[in-house]
Formats: sequence, C-alpha cells, structure tokens
Amino acid sequence: MANPPGKPDFSNVQGGSASSAPPPAAKADFGNVQAGSASTASAPAATPVQTYTVAKGDTLSKISKHFYGSANHWNEIYQANRDQLSNPDLIKPGQVLKIPAAKAKNP
Repeated sequence: MANPPGKPDFSNVQGGSASSAPPPAAKADFGNVQAGSASTASAPAATPVQTYTVAKGDTLSKISKHFYGSANHWNEIYQANRDQLSNPDLIKPGQVLKIPAAKAKNP
C-alpha cells in the first residue's frame, strides 16, 4: 500500500539497538561512604534520632506524654518502631524505641 503524498515511508526501517547517543557514563562508586557521614550537598540536615529505653510499667501513651506533652501521639512512636513492634500494647522493658521529632502543627 502506498503512503499518501507528503507522508514519510518507514516501511524499510529495521529494529535494533544501535544508537548515535554516547555510551552511558560509569556509575559512581559510593563503596567508601559510611552511614551517618556528613554530606557536602546543600540538603537539609537530618534530624538526629532520639531513642528511649522502655522501663517497667511504660506504655506508648506514657512515653508520648513524656516526649510530646500529650499521650495522644503514641501512634507516631508506634509507627516509627514497626520494625520491632507488632502490637502497640506489647512493649517490653529494655526495648530501645526510636522517638520521632514532633511534627509542627498547622496554624
């Protein structure tokens, strides 16, 4: 079937992987970077992680009250520690919990 006048004919084009683009640059080697090292980029500084060791009689609500001034933020602590807590009611003395920074309230 003939192409209408003014339309390009690509019927003889064959697929392949040839390209006129330059080869991709080698990937950067970050093997010497250690966790927690300072970055020279102008990214905002990471908030240091605060921790708390659970004592006998503690609850997430009690810990929340201590750190945030309100027991209502217990779920923030729970969510930050899902890697070691499967149930917010089953914390154990000696566990070291991450305490996330308090979130700013909307005006």
